[in-house]
Amino acid sequence: MPGIATNLATIRTRMHEAALRVGRDPATVRLVAVSKTQPATAIRTAHTTGQLLFGESRVQEARQKRDALQELPLQWHLIGPLQRNKVKMAVTLFDLIESVDSLALAEEIQRRVSTPLPILVQINIGGEAQKHGLAPAEAEHVIRAMAQLPGIQVRGLMTIPPWNEDPEASRPHFRALATLARHLAQQAIPGVTMAELSMGMSQDYTVAIEEGATLVRIGTALFGER
Repeated sequence: MPGIATNLATIRTRMHEAALRVGRDPATVRLVAVSKTQPATAIRTAHTTGQLLFGESRVQEARQKRDALQELPLQWHLIGPLQRNKVKMAVTLFDLIESVDSLALAEEIQRRVSTPLPILVQINIGGEAQKHGLAPAEAEHVIRAMAQLPGIQVRGLMTIPPWNEDPEASRPHFRALATLARHLAQQAIPGVTMAELSMGMSQDYTVAIEEGATLVRIGTALFGER
């Protein structure tokens, strides 16, 4: 899969340039290679270029890939919705769960972990009925409740803005998430940090970086169309 190495080089260059445009250290932004539906061989190819962090959306698929690639020092994020009946398996597979969208899900994670697990809280920044995530107005209240759970560590926020072919259409949503994160950081909630902002995908990741993303989730631009 020679295209993966070329695509990764292009993405890394664009990430670097986007960070520099707004005076950010490019090292503060990490690429989550979205490997859902991709074969383990594609992940191996990406790993040869130094990519270590991968994002999966389905727990069962992630388990199969982890088993197939267990000799590689990879990191795994869950970026898709997590059903509560899959939490027991998920907490053994992922280094970070980006898609915690309710207090009930956080409480289920708390019940299933043996050591504290880092999470991001998913925010439905565009208020779309079909998408998962907390409304921005309820985020502080819910995160304060999550902070009482010793089995999780709230590390930041994640969002998926409304789809638009124009990357600039995503900018207000990314800016709103960054503003919310700053507000939450100012509250100094014990046990909560806003160290991570996961936002931006293949079509708009450079805009997301300009607005403060620390994690960008890229699949199609890296691996090609599924």
